Amino acid sequence: MTVHLVKLCVGIDRLQDLRIWQARRLHDLARAGQVTELCHKTKQMPRRKDEVLDGGSLYWVIKGFVSARQRIVDLKETVREDGSPCCGIVLDPEIVETRPNPRRPFQGWRYLEAGEAPPDLSAGEDSIADMPPGMREELRALRLID
Repeated sequence: MTVHLVKLCVGIDRLQDLRIWQARRLHDLARAGQVTELCHKTKQMPRRKDEVLDGGSLYWVIKGFVSARQRIVDLKETVREDGSPCCGIVLDPEIVETRPNPRRPFQGWRYLEAGEAPPDLSAGEDSIADMPPGMREELRALRLID
């Protein structure tokens, strides 16, 4: 049974900022001749690893709302720049915008059961999907839309 992870997107104010940061990261890795994969490092390896790898995604919380997700490709043991062990969450580069879902701050990551995950935001499904991303984010910040 699939389970997802949810994590705060620290230092990112808009979904577009995440897209730009990740594209730049992949570009820098390619220029350096390294493996071009998005590997988000976090302290703990999920104990429910098999369930996460069974179609799970990492749901990003941006400015208090779950706003997007990326499919988790792999979970692997790796090390930080300082040599300390950590878990590498390898992500599919495609960022899928989700229906906004408010979320309080927390540290680390949390499990998100499949039935509790916000649905993807698709064109035609909601008039919000037709708005430019920047406008959606500003209206959300003003709490005028969910």
